[in-house]
Amino acid sequence: MNGRNLPRLCFIGFGEAGQAIASGLREAGIETVAAWDILFPEAEGAPLKAAAERHGVRIADSAEDALRGATMIISAVTAASSLEAAQSVEPHLSGNPFYLDINSVSPGRKQASAKLFGDRARYVDVAVVAPIHPARHRTAMMLAGPHAESVAPILQSFDMKVPVVGAEIGAAAAIKMVRSVMIKGIEALTAECFVAAARAGVTDQVAASLSNNYPDVDWTKMIDYNLERMANHGARRAAEMEQVAETLKELGVEPLMTAGTIERQREMGQIGRIPAVKGTLDQGRAAMLSAISKAAQDRH
Repeated sequence: MNGRNLPRLCFIGFGEAGQAIASGLREAGIETVAAWDILFPEAEGAPLKAAAERHGVRIADSAEDALRGATMIISAVTAASSLEAAQSVEPHLSGNPFYLDINSVSPGRKQASAKLFGDRARYVDVAVVAPIHPARHRTAMMLAGPHAESVAPILQSFDMKVPVVGAEIGAAAAIKMVRSVMIKGIEALTAECFVAAARAGVTDQVAASLSNNYPDVDWTKMIDYNLERMANHGARRAAEMEQVAETLKELGVEPLMTAGTIERQREMGQIGRIPAVKGTLDQGRAAMLSAISKAAQDRH
């Protein structure tokens, strides 16, 4: 890499997001990457470890082991585990590394994690604001916090899209959380609307009617995409929306609509694990709606 001073990366959490970013950065030229995930010692961790081996990522046997020599830590765990992940890292910090918290959590949660580290790590609030595939490390992400301006050029040198949106920790998280009210809420409304439409036998008519109000939206693609995303990722989205609700409460806004989104996302995540539903997720709207509708009826 012509003498570039490459960061030495450590991933805490190696699920979909961690794998995508790690694989992209490895291809972009970063040579030293380690990862630790609490699932590694379990049977469920086998696919995660296989992905690490496939992408040339060292499989650590603990958070402490993963952190050895790291100059940049990327936390990519579940929303519910973000503070716990920070706590697992804190005793082993050395060398004042960057800590990029890409988790979908409230500004308050990110501020609590940053406070835990004090001046022993350069904490950066990172908000991922687009699907992680296919762009991987080039996915749009926003940075915030007092160290955002310092880390941005390093990340940009690997073609990462990382605008700095504020000097305060929580500024990026606030944008991510508040926009999720709309993004994940529309997903939930899509499921509720079109399962009802399918049962009433008016799916095409409802989609056409929506096009009258929103002519720039391809509702056929929107319905398919939103149903598939919820079925595959509803559990994770529900956890994220719980953090959205916390954000709204921090801002003094009662999360009435968000509460419904949480329940619908969670339900769809559970339904999506049913084999009869999972097998339809690449078969289009009619097949998905039929399977989802039947699974929902069976649940109740």
